[in-house]
Amino acid sequence: MKPLLILSHGLESGPDATKVSALAAVAATAGFRSVRPDYRDLDAARDVARIDARIARLVERASADAPVILAGSSLGAFVSGFASLTVPCVGLFLIALPLTIPGYARRFDARDVPTALVHGWDDELCPVDEAIAFARARRATLAVVRDDHRLGAHVDFVAAQFRLFLDRFA
Repeated sequence: MKPLLILSHGLESGPDATKVSALAAVAATAGFRSVRPDYRDLDAARDVARIDARIARLVERASADAPVILAGSSLGAFVSGFASLTVPCVGLFLIALPLTIPGYARRFDARDVPTALVHGWDDELCPVDEAIAFARARRATLAVVRDDHRLGAHVDFVAAQFRLFLDRFA
């Protein structure tokens, strides 16, 4: 049985956001089921205290006994890591990952599972050096491209990297 994919959008987007939609299309083509939780109601106040509620919502979408792959962009990547600690996560695909969120007490953490990251050299919100250090410590796959935090010029590249990542779980 293929793992369920849970795809999490960033703070200023939604479940139909460009990158998350591109990941969902790749998942469908590869024969994976995917879900995209909607966090917009939690994000509206831009209150870091709501991050734990975001994590809880993600965890609710996972089954306690079925494997999942968690993927997300920015805050979606951040909450995917924390959720991986409590659900049967077998893989993480993290886009524009922040290792810290100003005002949020916990530094990013995740289960030690196969992990791939895509990050922009010119990410103005999440320093690329932190992503590189995280990837090095985890021996994770890392692709860094000439783009900013939104990775708008590299949506197709992100989708192609996701496809390569999913191949190991097919």
